[in-house]
Amino acid sequence: MKLKKKNFIPGENSRMVFIASFIGIGAGLVNICFRSSLAFVRHTIFEPGYAFVAQGGWHILLLPLIPISGMLLLIPLSLLFPGEINGYGFPKFIRKVNMEGGRIKFRTIILKIISCSLTIGTGNSAGVEGPIALAGGALGSQVGQFFRVSGDRMKIYIAAGSAGAIAAVFNAPIAGVFFAAEIILLGTYEISSFSALVVSSAMATVISRAYYGAAPTFQIPPYELVSPIAELPLYIIMGVIIGLVAVFHIRVFYSVRDRFEALNINPQLKPILGALVIGIFGMAFPQIMGDGYDYIKVVLAGNSIMWVMAVLIFLKIIATAVTLGSGGSGGVFAPALFIGAVTGGAFGWGVHSLFPAYTAAPGAYAAVGIGAFLAASTHSPLTAIFLLFEMTGNYKIIVPVMLSSIIGTIVANWLCHDSIDTVDFSREGIDIHEGRESAVMKSIKVGRIIREDFNFISEDANVDQLLQMFSMAQGGFYFPVINELGLMIGIISLQDVKTILHDEKLRRGATVGKICARNVIFLTPDDNLYTAMSYFDSKGFEEIPVVESADSKWVLGMVKRRDVLDAYHQEVIKRGISGRSCPINFD
Repeated sequence: MKLKKKNFIPGENSRMVFIASFIGIGAGLVNICFRSSLAFVRHTIFEPGYAFVAQGGWHILLLPLIPISGMLLLIPLSLLFPGEINGYGFPKFIRKVNMEGGRIKFRTIILKIISCSLTIGTGNSAGVEGPIALAGGALGSQVGQFFRVSGDRMKIYIAAGSAGAIAAVFNAPIAGVFFAAEIILLGTYEISSFSALVVSSAMATVISRAYYGAAPTFQIPPYELVSPIAELPLYIIMGVIIGLVAVFHIRVFYSVRDRFEALNINPQLKPILGALVIGIFGMAFPQIMGDGYDYIKVVLAGNSIMWVMAVLIFLKIIATAVTLGSGGSGGVFAPALFIGAVTGGAFGWGVHSLFPAYTAAPGAYAAVGIGAFLAASTHSPLTAIFLLFEMTGNYKIIVPVMLSSIIGTIVANWLCHDSIDTVDFSREGIDIHEGRESAVMKSIKVGRIIREDFNFISEDANVDQLLQMFSMAQGGFYFPVINELGLMIGIISLQDVKTILHDEKLRRGATVGKICARNVIFLTPDDNLYTAMSYFDSKGFEEIPVVESADSKWVLGMVKRRDVLDAYHQEVIKRGISGRSCPINFD
């Protein structure tokens, strides 16, 4: 009997998982490089400087010089790589992954390590976890580019890199998987991609634990539900409060950024101004400086005071907004953990003072607050729940974390549809969570496809002149009608003329302005293709005029249905997105 020869060549999914393991190893090494760089800056600049300032007296006035020094060192990078250094970069990363094909340069890894270390290591208020996830994703992108994979496979490799990076930072492989699934892949993934995330997270955690040990990021005291009947309603109330604080955090964050963008000063001076503000705040409340991990440990141990924690909620929100809004480099993950800890700690301190026999210590509420606030501000409850579970290793914390996280997310989502990562997309009219085709169309502006070779006609022209234009038209049967100022007042089509062609008297006396359609649908250059296509489908038009603005209807050109479809298809091919070849049906 002959044995059938087996094929040992791995299939596509097997190869992807095999590659994901190497991405995970790389993400673990990126985490080590990132944290080592941050520690180097902190030990060489912040700690010696702070030791000098801590002598007291007039020395405290020198504290702002420490965060300012970091922003001064950031200037050369900002000048050499404009647009890649300053500000909160995670929304741009999500855009690249989900809407722009996921091609990220290798230098992004190096630039993020240096810029974030200089920002956070000198005491400016930001987090390193988001940038580490971004650097891990950039590593995944480099692997995808090396193997020349499609856009869909590129997304998986990037998500695998980010999953590994987060897993390595927190020694939490499950949280890394759900971080990538919820935030990077926006909740849309298949079993094959999920397995790649799992493998990458596991390998990155192995590398991290081999270097740093298996201890979690925060040592959380043993957790007990003292009285489930009394405490669970309190955790629900805390979830509502945390949802409100999360919305406040998001709104302050973007409001402060907008104000800095509106400042009419040299862009390189804005981060220095922001660092000055952080230094002034730090004179009274040094806890807000840096990532805040040291003070989180104090709160978790129950060694803080209620009024201090209450004040720090708002100061940390403002400090983070100032640092990143002014142009500092970093993320919002660590600040979210800090704000959650002090919010939960202050709430726990209050309820424990009122009901000491029925409630756990304030540190327990601070631990739950960490997960709940992270969930509410990022709209990713699964990531928060599993992160807390892995950080504590205590199954008893799951129910309170689930309640507070879900309630906090519901409240935050009800009051503010956007998470802290998606506000910019909504401002552009893009719902990043909806269908990929919609997201692609909403990312392309009408201004890119305007046809400037169009004909228009004066409202005073007669029908004979109009018919002559129709006879000479090259594929266009809709003409904008303009007044003596050159502004559009309507549209004339061949169908409008047909109504008077057989009445000689009407034909001789009619002008274009009298028979044209006045209630006109138009577009502006800032409208997107999704809006244009919805007009085409709902009204049955083949052409739509494009005007300068709704207030100034100066005609810039025409947009045709086929131009919209062509632009969409070209963008899909450019980004390497697989799927339907036709855009959404708007009916």
